[in-house]
Amino acid sequence: MNEREQATWTRARLGRCGPPLDLLTACFDTHVYAPHAHDEYTIGVTTGGCEAIDYRGGLIRSGPGSIVVLAPGEMHTGGPADPCDGYSYRALYAESSLLTDGTLGGLPHFCEAVLDDPELSTALHVTHTELSACPDPLETESRLPWLLTALARRHSTARAVNDTVPGADHIAHVVRDRLADELLAPPSLADLAAELDLSRYQLLRAFRTAMGIPPYAWLAQHRVARARRLLETGLRPAEVASLVGFADQAHLTRWFRRVLGVTPAAYRTSVRNDVQDPPGRWDRHSST
Repeated sequence: MNEREQATWTRARLGRCGPPLDLLTACFDTHVYAPHAHDEYTIGVTTGGCEAIDYRGGLIRSGPGSIVVLAPGEMHTGGPADPCDGYSYRALYAESSLLTDGTLGGLPHFCEAVLDDPELSTALHVTHTELSACPDPLETESRLPWLLTALARRHSTARAVNDTVPGADHIAHVVRDRLADELLAPPSLADLAAELDLSRYQLLRAFRTAMGIPPYAWLAQHRVARARRLLETGLRPAEVASLVGFADQAHLTRWFRRVLGVTPAAYRTSVRNDVQDPPGRWDRHSST
């Protein structure tokens, strides 16, 4: 592999003690994979160039923005479609159960391996990028099963289940309270769903219906609110991150900026200056 060819693997987990899920970010100029198969679904988004894949007895091509879905156990190869041009992509390797939670009819079958769905492609790309940078277990469990269910429902032969979840408000409040009470080590959605006699998809659906956002986003905003109060006491962002359950300062900063528009450090500085220099202080000095 030359210096321009890179492949980076990140292992995420579906919940704090849940099963692993591997994420691959790859950029190749000339690399061609040997024939191989995976036990899981291979789901990728081409991010640059064009890849040629030998699959099911034919040659398929995937360009920027295309979604590629390869079934478990299916032999395939992959390489640049043009010998003078490279290709790049992001891929994840998903157990079958992650695509069947919100569907009926058994294992989803995808008649086409290359799919054109710009909205879903963008969502998969963004989610893969953010989870590769910080594979938070609750965020992984909230986002990927939801997107993979959407993939199966839109593009496979599987039929969708009824989306109505009775008692959505009660379910959402139970989940919200558990997440708030176990801020530093939140329970997995799979465990919460089992306690409520629901599937994980039903829990996610109920929470999104009642709260308007997925569980990880609610918890992140709750953590930001807690972080604000700690920053106002003078604690530094690196200290605060661990106290409210973020993986590190970068994780805190990402969410703090999303919610409040500034970094934790900038917020801390502004509120501390306000405490040290109360309103009217400079007016009193200027009048003497």
